[in-house]
Amino acid sequence: MPLFRKLIGFASLFAIPSFANTPPADDLFELSFEELLDVNIELATKTDETRATVPSSITVFNKQHIKLLGVKNAYDLMNFVPGFQNTRGDWVGAVPKEHTRGIYLDSGNVLVMIDGQRINESSFGKASVYTPFIPVDVIERVEFIRGPGSALYGSNAFLGVMNVVTKNKVNEVTIGFGEHGFMQSTLNTHTTLEGGVTAYSNIAVVQQQGQTYFNGQVNDPLKNTFVQLGIKSEKFDAQYRQNSNELDGFINLAGISPNNQHRSENRLVSFTYRWMTDEQWQVSSRIYQINHQIDSAGLIAPASVLPAGDFFVGPSWRSRDINFTTDAAWKYSPDTTINVGIEVSRAKQTEADVRTTYFDFNIGNIDISQIAYLGKITTVTNYAQFEPLKQDFNSNAIYSQIKHQLNDNVTLFVGARYDEVKHIDEKLSPRLAAIYQFNAEHTFKIQYGESFRTPVSNELNSNDDVTIGNSQLSSEFIKTTELVWHWQTDKNQFDVVVFNNDLNDFITLVPIDSVGSRFRFENVYNTSMQGIELNGNFTLTDKGWFEFGYTQMFDETFNASFRRFAAAAWKQQWNDLQFSLNANWRDRVFVPAQNNSFNQDAYTIFGASLLWQPSTSYQWRIEAQNLTNKHYDVFDPRMPDGRVPSAGRQLRASFTYKF
Repeated sequence: MPLFRKLIGFASLFAIPSFANTPPADDLFELSFEELLDVNIELATKTDETRATVPSSITVFNKQHIKLLGVKNAYDLMNFVPGFQNTRGDWVGAVPKEHTRGIYLDSGNVLVMIDGQRINESSFGKASVYTPFIPVDVIERVEFIRGPGSALYGSNAFLGVMNVVTKNKVNEVTIGFGEHGFMQSTLNTHTTLEGGVTAYSNIAVVQQQGQTYFNGQVNDPLKNTFVQLGIKSEKFDAQYRQNSNELDGFINLAGISPNNQHRSENRLVSFTYRWMTDEQWQVSSRIYQINHQIDSAGLIAPASVLPAGDFFVGPSWRSRDINFTTDAAWKYSPDTTINVGIEVSRAKQTEADVRTTYFDFNIGNIDISQIAYLGKITTVTNYAQFEPLKQDFNSNAIYSQIKHQLNDNVTLFVGARYDEVKHIDEKLSPRLAAIYQFNAEHTFKIQYGESFRTPVSNELNSNDDVTIGNSQLSSEFIKTTELVWHWQTDKNQFDVVVFNNDLNDFITLVPIDSVGSRFRFENVYNTSMQGIELNGNFTLTDKGWFEFGYTQMFDETFNASFRRFAAAAWKQQWNDLQFSLNANWRDRVFVPAQNNSFNQDAYTIFGASLLWQPSTSYQWRIEAQNLTNKHYDVFDPRMPDGRVPSAGRQLRASFTYKF
């Protein structure tokens, strides 16, 4: 791969590792049960907490755990998180879609971050539209908040938060190949420079020809390049990151065609400075800019029913986010810690062009006539109907949180965040939690939080043949109450979470004509939803453990999301071999329709991973997703028959050398 060789050369100039170093003892092969449980997380509180003390429902995967699950994309980890599921749907390029606690929407109700930097943006709001693939071999760990997170992170932290933490302390190279033309190459480097400064890089190239669908009409190819370069010291961090993706073919805007196009790219520059880092004060500031771009087009109508040729259409959009934050943690006393912070964001959709095969430049509009046929998918700039999409999204926010150890058994968290999104809305997001440690093994929690999602430019200002924006939209918001029982010993842990969600002012499409051909975005949907989440990890032997998660919604789900689902994984180690088997189970989904009802029976998807590591320097790995090649469909309301076929078996082999 010429591109990969160029990137390796650039990374080598940036961060030259010492090849004489001995790999550390805690190599990537080892994952004891104690390490699985002994995970601290700051995402949910911005204080250092354990599973027992964190005032949110959380799930964390470290890099060894991720390898055992055998996934290739960070979004696939959602299938192993109670309350979460991830499927492929129709939008622009059949990107990943999140199902979260019974809600299945396109609007970005989960905040996705990489190294604490949000990748949800202001045009579509959904992170996976612009960043549909995050390769797992660049990841140190992934942290999830299951439930509201706006009290710390603002908009989009509505039903959950996913934070991907990238590697910055390893020297390793991975190459791999697999079925359906799959190929991957990854380089992770880390070196120490003068003055206590370290430099690191993560470079990954992943591609596949894809599987065949719809009787051989289309494949689902993938091309992804991830480049990250960083330097850090005791006082500062600086980082550059670029992620580019191609998901051509397959489904786009409900159209099935090998000529569909979907290309996206994100570029980020970030700088962090730590003003104070002592036992009493932790104060830091960060500024980053991220530019998003997407060029997509889906088949709307074939040439057989049109005067000249196939009709493709889609967005060519650009957006920019500039974000400045300052966070401070003050240990007021041995029992009390106070966190405060400010966030200033300047976001804008800078371009809103259209990509199409039909356009009449005389009238400045799409026209399905022979004279307006362009012969190929063409980007039309300064498209008048998209001009209103070029909107600023400027916001200011302030938050505060107090953690107080009331006594040896009770800890209280009280906090809130105020967000002002100029000319759109303002929201106060409170958060309360009480944690009672009954004894060394049993902990009980009651948690309450409110979250919101600000409407994006597509909802506010769209103006096309199908949807009409609504500049009067207000933010969606949710009130969540959770009751939690946490049990943990040296070898086992088990959680029960019972939650109630009150959802208000959900934005949905409402017909505006008698035949239902045009729709307007409105704040019209309100509901409540209750459910239970179970998850546990149990020691089986000195070298084996078992984990599982189960989710049951008590109410009807939104957009035919899954009402019941479960996941389980088993790991066993024999000397220098390690084997794991996992399974995802989903209940039946039935959506009645007058002509063509959607019906998918319950199914189970198996995965497996086999790791052989004869030394601390190298490792062989075989991974399988959908091991039994199960064929099944997932529901998407945009498809005429509701059906999106999911991927069959994906078998991969890789080699990792650690230097």
